[in-house]
Amino acid sequence: MLTLSELKIAVIGLGYVGLPLAVEFGKKVPVVGFDIYQKRIDELKSGQDHTLEVSPEELAQSAHLTYSANLEDLKDCNFFIVTVPTPIDQVNRPDLTPLQKASETIGKVLKKNDIVVYESTVYPGATEEVCIPVLEKISGLVFNQDFFAGYSPERINPGDKVNTLTKIKKITSGSTPEVADIVNNVYASIITAGTYKATSIKVAEAAKVIENTQRDLNIALVNELSVIFDRLGIDTIDVLEAAGSKWNFLPFRPGLVGGHCIGVDPYYLTHKAEEVGYNPQVILAGRRINDNMARYVARATIKRMVKNNIDVTKATVGILGITFKENCPDIRNSKIVDVIKEFDQWGIKVAVCDPWADAEEVKHEYGIELVQVDTEHPVDSLVVAVGHNQFRNLSAQALRSYVVGEKPVFADVKSLFDREEIAEQGFTVFRL
Repeated sequence: MLTLSELKIAVIGLGYVGLPLAVEFGKKVPVVGFDIYQKRIDELKSGQDHTLEVSPEELAQSAHLTYSANLEDLKDCNFFIVTVPTPIDQVNRPDLTPLQKASETIGKVLKKNDIVVYESTVYPGATEEVCIPVLEKISGLVFNQDFFAGYSPERINPGDKVNTLTKIKKITSGSTPEVADIVNNVYASIITAGTYKATSIKVAEAAKVIENTQRDLNIALVNELSVIFDRLGIDTIDVLEAAGSKWNFLPFRPGLVGGHCIGVDPYYLTHKAEEVGYNPQVILAGRRINDNMARYVARATIKRMVKNNIDVTKATVGILGITFKENCPDIRNSKIVDVIKEFDQWGIKVAVCDPWADAEEVKHEYGIELVQVDTEHPVDSLVVAVGHNQFRNLSAQALRSYVVGEKPVFADVKSLFDREEIAEQGFTVFRL
């Protein structure tokens, strides 16, 4: 069996999850960071990371890490970690294509006694039912006889510079008790927060998928409360802060649920549930609520614009932020895009500004041109959609200078600002 001193790790996929992992392991043991995109490899070799998850200084500290898009460079590796994305398709079914392709790649270089660990979020059973058969077919080797597997779900929080990889406890698992120990020891060598060894690969897979499902449902609850309270004429944040005076009240806030995790992972669990004959109700109800919040934000803004006698057919709404979360360039599954689409359907022009997003990527992925929204480029109403520091630091007076008209609407999706200060500037304020 593989020992730590013999380790040569390959990390497959150098995105938000894979790169921090490769960098951390590369401080201690030989690591090949593999990605199919040569452009990404060239970027990292130059000492830059456009995701901003790893600084140039941190990249330089990883003395044993090399980058490659060449399959030949994986042949000497014996511990493979798969960190490719697991998206959903247009009808919310799991798309395991990236995982299958990564498994095919590894299968071409897999040797006796090698270990393959998956970190990508999947439904319980996917590793052994989908990935392992691909490895066996391509390599010609027998699972748990010639090679072994593990699962250690990623817990990366993009943009978070406090709860980083090594400071978050890591779940580990293996296909045999001996392999589970090896996988656990490998991760324990870099995770200062410690590890938790699950009883099986399926348990580890299920633990990951319910982490985000639980958060999704809690956010769905406060989102539904926000809709109710708006109709009752009371402020949701006022209610939550009052309720939060009790020690065991959970401090969830309403908002748009996008990104590559919370808004996606529950569909993996519901897919598997339906496959085994159970129709999940609570989970899908939460998904429906959260998926509809973007439309709700746009319509609530439009409703107030109409009440203020703003001609919506000639109006421009400024949207501050398009990334899926604050202080992060990640635009994957951004629900702000759905807000924009709803405005478009009402014939309202939209001006989108985001200092964190890559303009070319936004144009390529969504067909949206990023522009300036400021004193020199004013709009008729404002939606502050993302809590970037650049937006949080704006004063009420500065925000008023961004708009024209007597009664502009100010939609504060993240409840970043003092509503009374904003209202004093002549805004009609809406917030979740």
